[in-house]
Amino acid sequence: MTQTRSVPLLLTINAGSSSLKFALYEAAEPLADACFRGAIRQIGDAPYFDLLQSPDGAATSWKIDASTPEEAIAELMAWLGRHPYHPVILAAGHRVVHGGSTFDKPVLLNRKILQQLESLSPLAPLHMPHNLAGVKSLWQHLPDLPQVACFDTAFHWHMPPVEHEFAIPRSWRDLGIQRYGFHGLSYEYIAQVLPEYLGQKADGRIIVAHLGSGASLCALHRRRSIATTMSFTPLDGIPMATRPGQLDPGALLYLRQQGFDDKTISQGLNHESGLLGLSGISGDIRSLLTHSDPTAQLAVKYFVHHTHRAIGSLAAALGGLDALIFTAGIGENSAFIRQQLCEKGAWLGLELDPKANEQGQGRISPGHSIPSVWVIPTNEELMVARHTLHLTQELLLEQGTPT
Repeated sequence: MTQTRSVPLLLTINAGSSSLKFALYEAAEPLADACFRGAIRQIGDAPYFDLLQSPDGAATSWKIDASTPEEAIAELMAWLGRHPYHPVILAAGHRVVHGGSTFDKPVLLNRKILQQLESLSPLAPLHMPHNLAGVKSLWQHLPDLPQVACFDTAFHWHMPPVEHEFAIPRSWRDLGIQRYGFHGLSYEYIAQVLPEYLGQKADGRIIVAHLGSGASLCALHRRRSIATTMSFTPLDGIPMATRPGQLDPGALLYLRQQGFDDKTISQGLNHESGLLGLSGISGDIRSLLTHSDPTAQLAVKYFVHHTHRAIGSLAAALGGLDALIFTAGIGENSAFIRQQLCEKGAWLGLELDPKANEQGQGRISPGHSIPSVWVIPTNEELMVARHTLHLTQELLLEQGTPT
């Protein structure tokens, strides 16, 4: 890549309520690592542009003015427009959290599909409005840009009926109430790279623990999802930074009976529960691990306990366990949490090599131990870029654009 020529690129966007993560990939097979990677953070508070990776090795950050996802997109477009590499965006791919009961694979977006996706916003109110704001904002700047939606639910689409269904009236199930599962782009990436780490054992009984501020686990067999901890919305499963995880639905009925309205309940479930709710201090496990306050210690123990329970449950669904994979922010970076979970899972045969666990790369269990334990970094952005290239390649060729 040189400074004198325009470079055709694929743009990936992961738009949230307070951040907009982006990456740019050269639009050619096979996709290499991103040329640019960055984020616009603290949108609406003290926003700044955080450039993490660029072709010239520059990594820097600067303050900007962006109070909405739309303004964050405008800042990104302005930065691209003045960049000396003259990047040309051929297509854009978006992480979209919920595909509902209609979208079982990535899709090339149009106005009709965008309207369908907007109707799914109540299923993931913390994510969907912001995901779709990124799409609409890009079209304001580049009206003819091909855009692709990549769904976090799609990877779990073919789970067996005993996992997909809820034991509720058929009329409710007809409304699309079922177990969808999330973090599918992360699990899809891990499934694709498993042979590089596990060889022929990659098709065995695998549990992937995607542990971050949003957290879930997935049971893989033959590298396909057969069970996962999240269900109808991203609120379910194990406890998270600000979301409760598994909760008796009767508690919500009780809150309604006590006079709480839907807005208040939604705020509490999405923003005030989880580790933050338990500790009253923070939803960030890194912060809680440094606190001696009993409520912080309780929140950490609660997270470990319920994640361990989920590992046991998924091992039961698999009929055994050949490997446990840690990924995402906590999974990749917290040796303490990995240690705690494997100590509790000793009954499953989980064992760690302490030195390897501290290093946190590749296999972190002794060579003889079964199941094996691994740390594998996830790459949801690369999955979005691959899907975007696949869906737009033919369209771009028709337009005479080299890919």
